Amino acid sequence: MAAVTFELLKESKKSLARLGRLYTPHGVVETPVFMPVGTQATVKAMSPEELEEVGARIILSNTYHLYLRPGHELIERAGGLHSFMNWTGPILTDSGGFQVFSLGDLRKISEEGVEFRSHLDGSKHFFTPEKVMEIEMALGADIAMAFDECVGYPMEYEYTKRSMERTTRWAERCLQAHHKEEQALFGIVQGGVYQDLRAISARDLVSLDFPGYGIGGLSVGEPKELMYEILEATTPLLPANKPRYLMGVGSPDCLIEGVIRGVDMFDCVLPTRIARNGTVFTHQGKLVIRNARYKDDFTPLDHHCCCYTCRNYSRAYLRHLFNVEEILGLRLTSYHNLYFLINLMQEIREAIKTDTLLDFREEFFSRYLEKEEK
Repeated sequence: MAAVTFELLKESKKSLARLGRLYTPHGVVETPVFMPVGTQATVKAMSPEELEEVGARIILSNTYHLYLRPGHELIERAGGLHSFMNWTGPILTDSGGFQVFSLGDLRKISEEGVEFRSHLDGSKHFFTPEKVMEIEMALGADIAMAFDECVGYPMEYEYTKRSMERTTRWAERCLQAHHKEEQALFGIVQGGVYQDLRAISARDLVSLDFPGYGIGGLSVGEPKELMYEILEATTPLLPANKPRYLMGVGSPDCLIEGVIRGVDMFDCVLPTRIARNGTVFTHQGKLVIRNARYKDDFTPLDHHCCCYTCRNYSRAYLRHLFNVEEILGLRLTSYHNLYFLINLMQEIREAIKTDTLLDFREEFFSRYLEKEEK
């Protein structure tokens, strides 16, 4: 039996949105779902118990960073990533492809793989599809991603085409090297912002019969409307009975629009990263808690939120914590932001059930202002 399976429960009559259920060795996940990112075997500022409290059911960790520190061999000796970080739910590990290719001049790509220098100490390393599979199998996550090349934006058509074709060849090598029965390996569709290349990539990867498919190479600088166009053209080309994962996307507007275009899984560092800088999501848009206007504001961050932070602390207190650089401040804002997105996904699932997702989008955006406070 496959390590990870997907049950399609409902397809929207008014959009490409889907309701599903992901079965993994460490639990069942209702989709569409947002996955908090635990880059270095921890979701920054959050304990595993707090992640459960906010409703997280699956989290993501990063192959590149864990390979460099503390090393996949050490994590394997610890009993795998679940045991190492004390997380009992499902885990997905990315392949490190995005991190490697974001190194710019510190990396060199060939057909065999990627030579790169560590961003930590400049030491030289070489990632091949086979090496990445070795690392991800040692980490032992429920879902591992194939090694791919992620191109930036803008990128010329010919290079994007060569990169996409290489990603397909690497996906075949990943399949051949991967042999951990209790771990699922997902392929990644590439092709930049070119619909014909996306179609070729999807066709070739679907022929390899992965149990799930990532959609990579988006949210890398292109306009959001262009990303939505690519999604609309790509998701219908993927099997209906397998999960679709839009990689690296996590703003409230993109989550809603992505679901409407047929995406089942999302991840992003955004909610915890901006929280550590004092920016939080609210139903009225982003709020910068450091601003002086909140000095005497004893109301919660978001009047429509019932998370632990909003139930117990005021804007004035949180502003104080950030001004005096107390760790509790960024912990409370991180908690809130993750709760906000995970609760948003629950509301989205309910709207799909009742065929009211397009109405939900209109209502949400009538209140939510994308423009951030200054």
